Amino acid sequence: MSDDKPQSVYANFNFSPESLALTQPVPLTLHPAEVYLRSLGSGSRRTMREALNAIARLLTSDTCDASTLDWSLLRYQHTAAVRAVLMEKYSPAMANKMLCALRRTLKEAWRLGLMSTEEYGRATDIESVRGKSLLKGRALDASEISALWDDCREDNSTLGARDAAMMAVLTVGLRRSEVTHLDLNDFKPRSRSLTIREAKGRKERIVYLPEAGVRAVQDWLLIRGKAPGPLFYPLDKAQKIIHRRMSEQGVLRALQRRSERAGVDAFTPHDFRRTFIGNLLDAGADIVTVQKLAGHASPSTTSKYDRRGEAAQKRAVDLLDVPYSGRDKRR
Repeated sequence: MSDDKPQSVYANFNFSPESLALTQPVPLTLHPAEVYLRSLGSGSRRTMREALNAIARLLTSDTCDASTLDWSLLRYQHTAAVRAVLMEKYSPAMANKMLCALRRTLKEAWRLGLMSTEEYGRATDIESVRGKSLLKGRALDASEISALWDDCREDNSTLGARDAAMMAVLTVGLRRSEVTHLDLNDFKPRSRSLTIREAKGRKERIVYLPEAGVRAVQDWLLIRGKAPGPLFYPLDKAQKIIHRRMSEQGVLRALQRRSERAGVDAFTPHDFRRTFIGNLLDAGADIVTVQKLAGHASPSTTSKYDRRGEAAQKRAVDLLDVPYSGRDKRR
C-alpha cells in the first residue's frame, strides 16, 4: 500500500482530522478495530490491519492509525470521502478489500453499542468500487517448474531437501500462511493428504499431493525426524534445524534463493498457487472441485484464474490477416 499522503480526502467535506482521534486509551475488548481484527486469521489480520491503518491515515493526515482512531465517530461524510480517495488511489479489488475492513469495523462499533443503528446504517451506505483488476503476479511455465525441481534434486544438502518438500506443498496451491501452519500430523503419506487447519476464514480443508510430492516430503522427514511439531523448520547458516515454526517471510526468502540458483525469474508463493489453479482448470478439472482444493469461498473467485479464455482470444486474433512481413534489412 502506498504511503503517499492524500489531500483530497478533505476537499469536499468540512471536518477536522484532529476530532477523530481517541482522547484516551480503550480496552481491546471495546475497540471496534481490534475486535474485528481478532476475529480474523493471522494472514488476513495483518492485511486488514494495514488497510485500516491506511484509512486512519487518510482521515487524520497521518496522525492516527487503526488503534488510535475513534471509529465510532465516523459518519457518512467520512466514509464517502474515504471511498472517493480509495477509488482514485487503488485498484478496484484493493479498494473494495479496504472498504470491507472499514464496514466490518463499523459493524463492531455498532455491536459494541458505540454507534446507533441509524449512524451505522448511514456510514456504511457506500457502494463498492466497480471495475475488474488483472490478477497480480504470474504463472510459472513448465520449464521453470522443471528447473526449480532439478535444482532441488541436485542440491544434496538439508536445504535442498526442505525446499523440495516446501515446493511440493506449494505446488498444490497452498497459501504461504498455510504452509507455515502445517504440522507433522497434518501429513498423511498413505492417503497422500495434507490437512489445512489454519486456512483463510478458518475453514479446514484437505488437499492431496501427487506421488512425487509425497516422496519429497518423506525425504525431508528423514532429516527433520518424526518428532511432533511444525512440518517445516528454518535452518541456520550451517543448515542446522532451528526448532521453531517457519515464518511467512522465511518461505518467501527460500523461494527467492531457489529461483536465483535455478535461473528462474522472480516469483512469489502466490504465483505457485496461481499456477496450480490455472493448470487444473486448463486440464479440464471441474471449477467447484478446484474451488474446494484452493480453499476459495466462491467459484467466482476461482474463475478469475481461468486462462482458457485467454487461449481462445489468442486463437481468434490469429485469424486476422495482417499483411506485414517485417522491415527489409538489406538497406
